[in-house]
Amino acid sequence: MTDNGDTHRARKRFGQNFLNDTSIIDRIIHAMRIKRDDAVIEVGPGLGALTLPLLDALDALTVVEIDRDLIARLRDRRLDGLTIHEGDALATDFTTLLVEPLNRKPLRLVGNLPYNIGTPLLLRWLDAHDAIQDIHVMLQKEVVDRLHAKPGNRAFGRLSVLLQSVFTIEPLFSVPPTAFTPAPKVKSAVVRLKPLADPPSAAELAALQRATRLAFANKRKTLRNNLKAVLDASEIEALDIDPGARAETLDLGDFQRLATRLEQG
Repeated sequence: MTDNGDTHRARKRFGQNFLNDTSIIDRIIHAMRIKRDDAVIEVGPGLGALTLPLLDALDALTVVEIDRDLIARLRDRRLDGLTIHEGDALATDFTTLLVEPLNRKPLRLVGNLPYNIGTPLLLRWLDAHDAIQDIHVMLQKEVVDRLHAKPGNRAFGRLSVLLQSVFTIEPLFSVPPTAFTPAPKVKSAVVRLKPLADPPSAAELAALQRATRLAFANKRKTLRNNLKAVLDASEIEALDIDPGARAETLDLGDFQRLATRLEQG
């Protein structure tokens, strides 16, 4: 079931574009291969276009929504198995949302993420990777391109390094603007993220975050320039990294060595 949103005006400050294409919804549900007792949390249920099919496939579903009008609409439907968490997804600890026995299960996160919170939300989920089974989200296609970009690609950047250090990233399919109400000005895409078998520790991830922040501080500048306050050219060379290279040409192993060196002081 979909809702075309005619009776609810999308709010720009919440980045609302309501999914209304049943074929896209079916593809998301199919991609998830849901089991009835899965611990699924939907981010931004909106008008319920994805929420209702999820509930059909699940014993219970938790949703996170910030818009009070939309929360009232969902509550008025009195949907069995639905738990609504009112709040900002960026300020939510997803690992605390589910009640027993579901909170013993790894989380499956899904949603049509507002463009204005997609990237910062993914960065927050880095720290919760050990509680996550997988993530299926709709994002701006440009962001999905950045997530799985390889070194040397123009889309490769800090987001690519950090997310690829923790998750395998699989773009699933593109979504046209016509699948939404109102139609956005850009294309979207659905992507699957699954935690790696051996992701970095919290300390290693923090070091990698610092290293990438410094290395990508100015994408036009070389590592020698971006890192001069913390490492000189000879120290960069000692890591088997060219100080005259730009950050976008380094692979994950290079960044991991750089992060370790920076932590050593």
